[in-house]
Formats: sequence, structure tokens, C-alpha cells
Amino acid sequence: MNTTPNNADVLQKTQEFLQRLIIDIADIASLQQVLRFHEHRYYVLHQPLISDTEYDHLYQQLVRLEQQYPAAVTPDSPTQRVGSDLNEGFTTVQHLVPMLSLENSYNAEDLRDWDRKNREAAGTDAITYCIEPKFDGASISLIYESDRLVRAATRGDGVQGDDITNNAKRIKSIPLTAPFSNYGIEQIEIRGEVIMRKDAFETFNQKQAELGLPLLANPRNAASGSLRMKNPAEVAKRNLEAFLYNVSYINAKQPNRTPQSHAESLQMLWDCGFRSPQQEKQVVTGIDAVIAHVLAFEAQRDTLPYEIDGMVIKVNSHHLQEQLGMTSHHPRWAIAFKFKARQATTTLLGVEFQVGRTGAVTPVAKLAPVAIGGVTVSSISIHNEEYIKEKDLRIGDRVLIERAGDVIPQIVQSLPDARNGSEQPIVFPTHCPVCNSILHKPEGEAVWRCINPDCKAQVVERIIHFVSKDAMDIRSLGEANVRKFFELALLTQIPGIYTLNFDAISTLEGFGKKSIDNLKAAIEASKQQPLYRLLYGLGIRFVGETTAKTIANHVTHLLELKQYSIEQLMQLEDIGPKVATSIYEFFQAPESITLLEQLETLGLQLTNTKKPAAQGDGQLQGKTFLFTGTLTQMKRSEAEALVEANGGKLLSGVSSKLNYLIVGDDAGSKLEKAKKINTISILTEAEFLHMVQSTTNN
Repeated sequence: MNTTPNNADVLQKTQEFLQRLIIDIADIASLQQVLRFHEHRYYVLHQPLISDTEYDHLYQQLVRLEQQYPAAVTPDSPTQRVGSDLNEGFTTVQHLVPMLSLENSYNAEDLRDWDRKNREAAGTDAITYCIEPKFDGASISLIYESDRLVRAATRGDGVQGDDITNNAKRIKSIPLTAPFSNYGIEQIEIRGEVIMRKDAFETFNQKQAELGLPLLANPRNAASGSLRMKNPAEVAKRNLEAFLYNVSYINAKQPNRTPQSHAESLQMLWDCGFRSPQQEKQVVTGIDAVIAHVLAFEAQRDTLPYEIDGMVIKVNSHHLQEQLGMTSHHPRWAIAFKFKARQATTTLLGVEFQVGRTGAVTPVAKLAPVAIGGVTVSSISIHNEEYIKEKDLRIGDRVLIERAGDVIPQIVQSLPDARNGSEQPIVFPTHCPVCNSILHKPEGEAVWRCINPDCKAQVVERIIHFVSKDAMDIRSLGEANVRKFFELALLTQIPGIYTLNFDAISTLEGFGKKSIDNLKAAIEASKQQPLYRLLYGLGIRFVGETTAKTIANHVTHLLELKQYSIEQLMQLEDIGPKVATSIYEFFQAPESITLLEQLETLGLQLTNTKKPAAQGDGQLQGKTFLFTGTLTQMKRSEAEALVEANGGKLLSGVSSKLNYLIVGDDAGSKLEKAKKINTISILTEAEFLHMVQSTTNN
């Protein structure tokens, strides 16, 4: 099929179908054509132009229409076959049993309806199901004869696939021999998914970047593309893995010795040396238990070392599977529960350039609104000029965006094949978009900056940071009020917070007597905030809360830092040359000293009222701590205060200087890094609290 000439037309029709609520019989032929086009892009070229969820939506529309109008079903309709990934560069081989697709479900109601049909067909009140992750990789079929791997193939069109045996042998989790003869099996065909772990994907892309080579878009495409590489040695470099999750065919001398259920099959594969989802599987009875498990698993998907996009639910009994049978497209005894969409395609409408409190100019992509991961996305940071070039982004592009869990959405890639010639390059400004000052890019940095300290955008962002919860915590003066007061010239600099004209504010809508009193009280209370909060609130580059505490604990008055050299600052705990230089430059600037003197005159604490723990004070004296993940028994700030109250020190990152990493829920990269340093003790929140309690009692 020649897809290139009609790309623009098909993509325009794709977007029309995705946006329309009702598609009728007149659209069937066109919808079939659109789906065939996207099947080819996905399975053959491995260059999809729409997300999986968008494809599924169109496919379900076609299924609905063809059920309503069966006379419109054609032999080459996408509903009559599975997608094809056959490649002319490989030998085509026949599967022993067709590799069918799975029926998809997106909510509990879909699962209940599927369960109802199963129970009615089986004549039983409750069915036992086996649940396992739906791996997001590339499907593979393996045949073993007399315990030896004789063939590996891609899914292909479901009936036949590409012979990729040499490449499969380079995947270390695929045994070249397996003791199936222990089960009386002479020949067996097993199915699975080839994946690239998240850490392997990141490592590979890092090496690609260092060599100036193109980066892989995502782990799934990386796995799929790797299987068809001509050089098996290159496949080995990808560090692929394979999960084998289904036995499709068995030729056995003694059938009674073979597994009688899906769970038993997974155990057999595990015992034979395969990485089956034996540890991840769950066997339950009844659809309510299924629904509870898949929803709970969705909540923890980001903690897995590999990508999954749902769960697969299978009738556990092989006998019952045979009784339920299959359609031409999918087995009736299995269904995929798809998690909320993590990816979507949309149009890059334009770019706005925003200026932050440190002068960094950040391009923000303005997108045609699209729902993804439970939220509607219309703006995404595209970081800097180098990022734009790396992603080859242009205004008017179709782009693939992704939102993993609660992570901020990002653009995965542009889709150059969807261009029609009207797209425009993104031109990075040479002058500040707010104050028109010439932008500068420091050597070794990727970010352009406005270095005018009086730039209005920087001023208002500095005030917002100063009053924020982790800084001076002036709760009644949030971002919206700061921007309103700034626009009305009621607040133009940080010291102005403490000289606000409350008579003028009282004339504004929403500011009654109670609101004014609350605001006055919050501002007055902020004058007594500890020194580290003030230091953090100043917004010095690279100075976070932990660094601010370290510095505050080494001075009796903040202005003492005027006398510190870069070398002296670097002698403080966890402060390197970059941080030390930033602090030094701040305290050498006359405007910084003027600001601090003004704040002290207005009643703020520039002295350290908290006496640092003397040598030997506190049961955690001399120990360093870092927290990662979400704590459940206390707030992180409370846990950090507990460390300091007992003489311990807090670090801002993982290094050889760290003694204890306290791990909460959904711990991220800090945990992985800590595991590589043998001297770091990794504790749960409960273990940490037990440690503090034990040392206190002693």
C-alpha cells in the first residue's frame, strides 16, 4: 500500500472522525481506509501518527457501524483481521496457531458485560480469572522442539509473521533451551512481549545523545524497531527483555502432565527459565475482585521498571477457554483492560515565551486542547532552544504528547510525515519579550536569560516565590493576589509587602474586613519566620530549602555572608562550586544588600534565632538524611524537622556523604541512585520513626 501521497488527506479525515460524535453508514468505507492507513504506519513502518487510544476509538466506531450494517463489512476491513507487521526484508513463517488481537475494555461496565457473557456461556455463577500486566512492547512467538528454540517470529498479520530467530537469540531472557520434556512436551508455541526497560531506554538514549545520534521516541517503539534490525549484534546493544505469558500450542506425549490452567502455564514457563508474569499475576474469582485488582494496579503502574498500558484478564481454566472459543478477531475468554490514556496527538498552534524569576526565558507550546491522563492539556513547556531543535518542532505540527501519572505533560516527538508545507519554524527571541533587554546565554547552559533585575516579569515572579508556602508562607497573599496588586501598582517590590496600602486594597472586590484582617495577620506573622525561610524566599539560583537551612545554621546574621568567599561557602555541607558561586554573586550585589537592609528595618528576622546543635547534641548528631517519595504518617517538613531536632543534617541529593535515605511511596530516581552506593542505608518511613524513637528513649 502506498501511503505517502495521501498522508495529508487521510490525516485530515482522521481528525474529522476523532472529533465527530456520530459516524454513520456513509462513513464506513472512509473509516476502513483511515484505519488501514494507520495500521500500516503502526505495524509496518513503526511510525504511528495517532496514539493507541485514538486508534482504538476509531476501531470501536467501525465495529459499531459494521454490527449495525453487516452488509457493509468487506473482506479487507480492519475488523476482519489483525494488523500486519510483515516486512519484506525477513522470511515469512506460519504460526502454529493464529495470534489474535484482544478485545479492549476501558471501564468496569465493560468488564461486567464481558463477565456476564462468559457466565452465560459457561452456565456458572462465578468464573476464576487470571490477571496479568499488559506489557507495552512488541509481540513475539517462540517455538521449541525437543527443548530447543527453533524459531522466533513477529506477530505479523496474526496468521504468519517475520522470522526473527537470530535477533531473538540475542535477548538474554529468552532461553535457547528449556526443559519442556519434563512435562512430556515435544513441541510448544509460546507467546510474549519484547520490551525495553525504562532504565535501559534512558541509558541507550543518553549514549545516543553523547554520539550525536537520533534518540528513540519511547520504549515500545524501541523494542519493536529492534526486532527487525538486520544486524543481531545491534539488537544485543538494546538490552531488550521478553515476558512470555501464553502457551498457544502443545504437542505432548502425555497431555495429562501439561498445565490445565493459565496460572499453571505461567508457573511452567517460570520453572523452565522464562520471565513469565508469574510474580505479577493474580488469580481471583468473580468480576468484582477483578475490577478491584486492575484499578489498584493502575495506581502503581509508574512504580514498575517497564511500561504497561493496561491489564489482561483471562479465564483461568483451559477447559473453559476451549468451551468459550474465539471470534475471527479475538478470543472470547480474554480481554484487555486499558488504563487511562497516557498519550495523544494534537496540533502545535503557537509558542509563547515566558520569563521566570531568575530571568530564564522558557518557550511554552500552545496546543489544540486534548484530554490525556484525566486532564485537558493546552500548554506544555518546551524548555529551551536546544530542545526545540532536538524535537524538530514547528508551529502547525502534529505532535505526540505524553503524561505519565502526575508528571507534567511533555512533547514526545513531532510527526514530520503529517506536515503539509504550511508549518513554520519556531524563532527564539533575541530580546526579552517583557522588557526588551538583550538576552544572554551563559557558557555551558542551554537557557537564554534576561539579566535586567528590574524586568517586570522577574519582579512579580520573585514576589510570588517570596510569599509561597515553603518560603515566608503568607497564605492570604497567593499568586493571584500578587499579580492583581502588581498590575494595580499596589505592590512593586518584595519590601512593599510590609507597607501595603490596606485602605486601597479594601476598595477591591473580594476584600472585606475579614480578608484584610487575615492578610495583615499573615504578613505580620511572616516577620517571625526562621532565617532559612527568608534565605530560601530570596530566590537565589540553586538554593533550595535544604541548602538554605545549611547556610542559616552557619551564620548568626544573614549579612555575614557578604564576607564569605566562594571557597569558604564550598566548605559547608553539600555545597558545590555552582551553588557557592551563585550565593557569592548574590551577596556581592549592592541591590541584594539594600533589599536585606530594608527587610530588617521593616521588622524581619535576619538573625539566627535557632541555636545550632552543639557537637554531641542530639541522638542523630553526625548523621545525614534525605527523604524521597510520599510519606504517609507525617508531612515531609515534619520529618525533616524531626531530624534536625535530634541533631541530624539534611542533604539535598544522593551522594557518598549521605547516611540514610528515607523512602516513602512512589520513590523515584533517588532510590535507584542510592542502591548503587553501598554506604547508604535505605529505610522505610516506619523504620526511620523507630530509629528516632529508639535513640530518643535511650
